[in-house]
Amino acid sequence: MSGSILYIHGFNSAPASKKATLLVQVMEQLGLGDQLRVPALHHHPRQAIGQLERAIEELGRPLLVGSSLGGYYATHLAERHGLKALLVNPAVSPHRMFDGYLGTQKNLYTDEAWELTHDHVTALAELEVPAPQDPQRYQVWLQTGDETLDYRLAQQYYRACALRIQAGGDHSFQGFAEQLPAMLSFAGIGADLYQAIDFTAL
Repeated sequence: MSGSILYIHGFNSAPASKKATLLVQVMEQLGLGDQLRVPALHHHPRQAIGQLERAIEELGRPLLVGSSLGGYYATHLAERHGLKALLVNPAVSPHRMFDGYLGTQKNLYTDEAWELTHDHVTALAELEVPAPQDPQRYQVWLQTGDETLDYRLAQQYYRACALRIQAGGDHSFQGFAEQLPAMLSFAGIGADLYQAIDFTAL
């Protein structure tokens, strides 16, 4: 489905996150709500990837939009299926960062409590792919003020891709709404559809 988007949220996040909510609002405003999927991902990577594979089947060849850990998932899936991906402050090698986080976790939006185990970390490691080399298929949006992830890791890993690095900001990506036209364009949605929307007012 041309112009379809699969949004992949981050670690302990949910479809209720601000970026996901904005994207749903805009796609519905454009009459394209049925071309967007924002699955509530299972905390275990293997189950999450299964959910995302099913969403890709439903949508055909969607643009994968991944935030944080979702950016890591999106990269794996984009490489597996030859899809386009737009990554927002993506995690690089997240399994290397989770050693100190093993144990009880809580989803920031749903309050669901769950256990982060060594099996989660192993499953994440299995998803690692060589650094993508295709600037046509990848856009990587980074903000240097990201307090959760060091943007330089993504800058290095995705150096062969189309990078957009903004000074300041934070992990949630400040000014996301104003960047949505670039995302819609990358997804193959015509500018004539969304030029009437004031993205600064969202």
